Amino acid sequence: MTLGIVLALFGGMMVCIQNTFNAKVKERVGAWATTTLVLGLGFLASLTIGLIVKGGGLFSMNGMQPWFWFSGIIGVGVVLCVTQGVQQLGPSYAISIVMVSQILFALLWDTLGWFGLDQVAFTWTKAVGVVLIGGGVLLFQLGGKLTERRMLRKGA
Repeated sequence: MTLGIVLALFGGMMVCIQNTFNAKVKERVGAWATTTLVLGLGFLASLTIGLIVKGGGLFSMNGMQPWFWFSGIIGVGVVLCVTQGVQQLGPSYAISIVMVSQILFALLWDTLGWFGLDQVAFTWTKAVGVVLIGGGVLLFQLGGKLTERRMLRKGA
């Protein structure tokens, strides 16, 4: 479990770094070129590492549902949406919203047992947790704005 927590924390850090970098690339070359660059380099890196680690068994997809093969296409939407969100809102606000969205949809899909997941019972404590995280995002964003307004009023 400790390894899973460490990997999740490291993954979260990498997502934030990647999205910040992606937003900077998008400023220069646009959304589609950024998405192509990000996913193309990701493809090359994962193919190279996968072939080294797994060898010829890399593409063994026995028993996998065919629609799961297309998750890379969803990645196009992820890169486009998050990159533009980071550019428009800034990394902390955009990633906070992404995080709340992920938790909300994970709760929905776990509860309904969609996408081959084991169905997990819905509890109100889980719903309250999502609301608290969403409230934390609002406090995070509004806190800075309220402080700015107070500073402006004192200076005026």
